[in-house]
Amino acid sequence: MNDLLDTISSYIPLSESLKKALQERTDIHTFKKGSLIHSADQICRESYFIRSGILRLYFLKDGKEVSEFFCSEKEWINSPRSFMMQEVDEYYIDAIEDTEAYSLDVKDLLYLFDHFPEMERYARLDMGSTFRHMLARLASLRVSTAREKYEHFSANYTHIQHRIPLGMIASYLGIARETLSRLRRE
Repeated sequence: MNDLLDTISSYIPLSESLKKALQERTDIHTFKKGSLIHSADQICRESYFIRSGILRLYFLKDGKEVSEFFCSEKEWINSPRSFMMQEVDEYYIDAIEDTEAYSLDVKDLLYLFDHFPEMERYARLDMGSTFRHMLARLASLRVSTAREKYEHFSANYTHIQHRIPLGMIASYLGIARETLSRLRRE
């Protein structure tokens, strides 16, 4: 739990009462590689803070998985629109490594916002992580060649790219796996 508390305290002062409330409202989960954590046919009610491992947000297009973004240690992940609007959307979340994560239910998050205004500040500041992933994704769609897409991915996921399966990277880039293999060899 210290990793979660340390991360939050790097953004806001963390009172003992807020620490206690967080400890009471978060659960720890262990997900095996390949586990489906959130399905697109359900409302996303939990946000996950990754302690170890990598989780992926993806959608299906013509029956094929398309990776939207990847989150690793000390990052939060949920299905953003579903979590915020409490409605079904198109995204799935799965574990691409054995992963340990804390979860926070949307109701508990709202309780924390109501009783600890500093948590709203933390949420606003930490949203930068989600926006960073989304902006990186948008930017990746604007580059034209496969090489540029791969270089952009490498720059944005330097710390974890070696841990992500090639097929998932290829789907993120919108290129064939063979093209990705060729780019990596060059």
